[in-house]
Amino acid sequence: MTLTLMSSFTVSSMTEKIDSRQHSFPWVPILVLSAATMLMVTAEMLPAAVLGPMSSGLGVNESATGALVSIWAVVVMIASLPLSTFARRWRARPVIVFALAALAVSSVLTAIAPTFAVVILGRVLGAASVGLLWATVNAYAADIVPDRLLGRAMAMVLGGGTLGMVIGTPLGRLFADASDWRFAFFILGSALAAAAAAVRFVVPLQDRTRPIATSRGRGRLAGTGRLGIVTVLVAVTLIGHYGAYTFITRLAAPAATALPGGMSTALLVFGVASAVGLLAAARVGQSTAKALIVSLAVTAFAVAALTVASSPAISVLVVLLWGLGSGAFPPLAQTLILRIAGPEQRDFAGALIPVLFNGGIAVGAGAASALVGAGGPMTLPIPAAIVILAATVTLTIVEVLRPRSEVSAPLPHTEPAA
Repeated sequence: MTLTLMSSFTVSSMTEKIDSRQHSFPWVPILVLSAATMLMVTAEMLPAAVLGPMSSGLGVNESATGALVSIWAVVVMIASLPLSTFARRWRARPVIVFALAALAVSSVLTAIAPTFAVVILGRVLGAASVGLLWATVNAYAADIVPDRLLGRAMAMVLGGGTLGMVIGTPLGRLFADASDWRFAFFILGSALAAAAAAVRFVVPLQDRTRPIATSRGRGRLAGTGRLGIVTVLVAVTLIGHYGAYTFITRLAAPAATALPGGMSTALLVFGVASAVGLLAAARVGQSTAKALIVSLAVTAFAVAALTVASSPAISVLVVLLWGLGSGAFPPLAQTLILRIAGPEQRDFAGALIPVLFNGGIAVGAGAASALVGAGGPMTLPIPAAIVILAATVTLTIVEVLRPRSEVSAPLPHTEPAA
């Protein structure tokens, strides 16, 4: 009897240890992927950071160089879905390595480009690579963590993108000022090549096969309607948010007068608040939809409040709230989309995310520019807030009316192959 009890206790302890190890957070792979997303965003925004020197060096006007960012967004929108569909026949890690290597080639090609046409060619190659990367990295990060830790993984991966804006592009400008703009792109290409090597040797080889989870109401058909509705609402929210954000330097002008350093400090306040919102999103467990609704409501309120925040102190508070809400939004939205999709639709959902985000940015910025051109920047906050609020209310209704059959336990976690 004693031996039996000891044996049972030993087996139970070993099982608990194995289960704990399998459901622990994969810090190293996620951090490597986060570094990759930082470089991806840096590659996207670097032409804006070195706009003047790059324009002079290539002999083109600044509007042409600035258009490289727009070209990038359009290519990402067009290329993400077909490339990710084609890449499904391979496992995730080789696809990520290949796409990072292609992005490195794109940066080096830009660095050595003799003409503006060659720069455009390099940017198109880079944007296509990033479209594939966003789709694959999102799906892969979701695959290697338990469902309860999905929000943390998404927040960390997207946190790399935030660092690309906060650290990557300023560093690129620093390298350009120290040497020239071509040197900045060359350094970026070298860093991307190192990231590709890190993914190859550090990130585990994940099986691309997705289990079908129909027994839990999360199969290919069960969540399709909700997935479509939520993705559309995310796109609508992005139109409102990015429409307002395009003119943040005009809308946050009262806050800038209250802060030392003016507008640069106001933008820093927004960025820090966004980072806090992103960290808060990482702490959300299974209640992703509720947290997303809260973040949207806060964002809508803050954007609307811009119209009445004439007092500098109140304007600073509004900018803080705007940063908090909008910072939590991307990881929560991506987590919810990938969770609804389930393993069997995760590739499609992962490819849809960059299309949504880039489409929202493009439409929001375009609509906002037309509105501001007609009536000035202060005509923008209320329409933008209404768009965000409409998405918030609709998402709330969808979640309240969601059939109980779709409310299921977390999906089983598939371990990466050795």
